[in-house]
Amino acid sequence: MHSLSPKSRAILLMIGAIFFFSAMDATAKELTRHIGTLPTVWSRYAGQSLMVLLIVSPRLKQVARTQFPWLQLARSVLLMIGTVCFFSGLAHIGLAEATAIMDINPVLITLGAALFLGEHLGPRRLLGIAASLVGALIVIRPGSGVFSIYALYPLGGALAYSAYSLVTRFVGRAEDPWTSLLYTGLFGAVILTCIVPFFWVTPSWTAIGLMAILAVCGTLSQLLLIRALGMGEAAMLAPFAYTGLIFAGVWGITLFGEFPDLWTIVGALVIAVSGIYVWHRETRGS
Repeated sequence: MHSLSPKSRAILLMIGAIFFFSAMDATAKELTRHIGTLPTVWSRYAGQSLMVLLIVSPRLKQVARTQFPWLQLARSVLLMIGTVCFFSGLAHIGLAEATAIMDINPVLITLGAALFLGEHLGPRRLLGIAASLVGALIVIRPGSGVFSIYALYPLGGALAYSAYSLVTRFVGRAEDPWTSLLYTGLFGAVILTCIVPFFWVTPSWTAIGLMAILAVCGTLSQLLLIRALGMGEAAMLAPFAYTGLIFAGVWGITLFGEFPDLWTIVGALVIAVSGIYVWHRETRGS
């Protein structure tokens, strides 16, 4: 990694983050069948908070110091809203379809980064975003059965996640990644711990194993995302969020028997090619 340029490292970190996000989503889809949506969301936040506290405990006072307490609170609230919305959608529609709807967020992130963070919005970034969005539209094919009332859940998740990513990019310029990671899950864990007893379902051993996987994937995905956004501009990294569609397709096949059709494969290829193009132009182009 150290031999790569900062942009290449940021892109690799972003792809790694999306991989673990997709693994977390696949785990959450299965876990909701065992214990329901709210306990699943609680598992994600409580597990991440516990893992981070154990890792940073030797230097907790230092990590807990933040220059942006209100923005860190906003990040946690936005991510919690996005998670609840997306996991609620997963309980009713397919993993690849929910991911495709959620993947409107790179467009929102790119525009928001230009409007609120002053990041450059050049033609190659716009082209990469546009091509990736076309790939996502090929996958979900507007007018198909994907667009039920339950599709509003991942759509709301996309709005919340886009705002979360922009705030993360802003605070990531100055904060320790572990500080952001600590506050990412802390608020959600506290609030959901107060609410979850009213929705509690005693988990089986299988569910407990899934809860542990959920916590690990959630922690790794957030850490990699925070580091990626601390190193690279949000607009540059936005197209690589669409790789989540490819990962979701793989999880759908291997875990849920959801086989993609021809158009889903075509859309995934368009997304992959557009991501490779942006990577090449950002790291090699003049």
